[in-house]
Amino acid sequence: MIARALAAAPLAAALLAAACTPAPPPGPPPAALGLPALPAGAGGETMRARIELGRALFFDRRLSFNGTMSCGMCHVPEQGFTSNELATPLGFEGRSVRRNAPTLLNVAFHPVLFHDGREHTLEQQVWGPLLAPNEMANPSVGHVVARVRGIEAYRSAFDRLFAGRGVTMETIGEAIAAYERSLLAGRSRFDRWRYGGERDALSAQEQAGFELFTGKARCAQCHTIGSRDAMFSDFAFHNTGVGWRRVYGGPRRIRVELAPGVSTEVDTGELDRQFERPLPDLGRFEITLDPADRWAYKTPSLRNVALTAPYMHDGSFATLEEVVDFYDAGGADNPGRSPLLAPLGLTEAERAALVAFLRALTSEDVASLAARARAPVAAFD
Repeated sequence: MIARALAAAPLAAALLAAACTPAPPPGPPPAALGLPALPAGAGGETMRARIELGRALFFDRRLSFNGTMSCGMCHVPEQGFTSNELATPLGFEGRSVRRNAPTLLNVAFHPVLFHDGREHTLEQQVWGPLLAPNEMANPSVGHVVARVRGIEAYRSAFDRLFAGRGVTMETIGEAIAAYERSLLAGRSRFDRWRYGGERDALSAQEQAGFELFTGKARCAQCHTIGSRDAMFSDFAFHNTGVGWRRVYGGPRRIRVELAPGVSTEVDTGELDRQFERPLPDLGRFEITLDPADRWAYKTPSLRNVALTAPYMHDGSFATLEEVVDFYDAGGADNPGRSPLLAPLGLTEAERAALVAFLRALTSEDVASLAARARAPVAAFD
């Protein structure tokens, strides 16, 4: 465990050395094919060392109140930096988290964060989970700062990398944000086909899926594609009916995974009788208090979407096929449903082509990002 390793004397010395010694290997990868230009300040030796410091913090359970939870437990590197097994993650002492854990891949390019868009920078965003009582449950900012400052390896690294500032609320946010911004994953087969000029990078079925995506299926109205790059999101907020349906739609059948590759269908009404009902969730309305924002949630990026099930803000769909079927039906009708949604009338072959195209959005870099995430913290490579 990284948290356990950080307490060891050899690693403490390594963190100290890394804080004041130029890191020989590259830090964040260059902007991959299909992604926008990197944000300013994403390179340099100091930034590379900050990324590694942020990585250590990201996987350190000691940053939670009782030393059991880390950021990496809900954003699992091998699962697309999200959590595939749970519709919504379990946090502090097994408490249910209200919303699905979004992937952190390419989060550097998101202008707003969380499903409701309540934060605008990663430096601010990292404090949400650290302080949420059902996530990492720390009682205050000062509690976290004192805990990090009390670990010699961290205190020394912060003193070196943030000269004159040391361990503060701001520098902890900057370190974790530096690591999250390094999780760049473009260069999918779609990118090679559209932006790299490789005409055979997509199959005929996948190319048909692209035509549907930008045409009949109307996906690109919200999951936008540019001429030079594509984030597959307008980062706006839309009511598709998913949030409304959970409260007013009545019981329905959902698929629950019992083990990898093993699932069953259960009735949501039965779940509500047996377990605590999910907390109310009005989406963007909770931030703006604008009635027009009820049940509206941020459009997620579809990059690497094949790796980041389950889907929607509440994790209510287990497969891409279910998502396509939902939008083919026009979403869930409700008084505030987005006017962009309407029944599509897709054929079975068209639905299959659309799913095939979505699977072509997986980056070639995800495996290396996951492997790097698990590398020993002392090895600044």
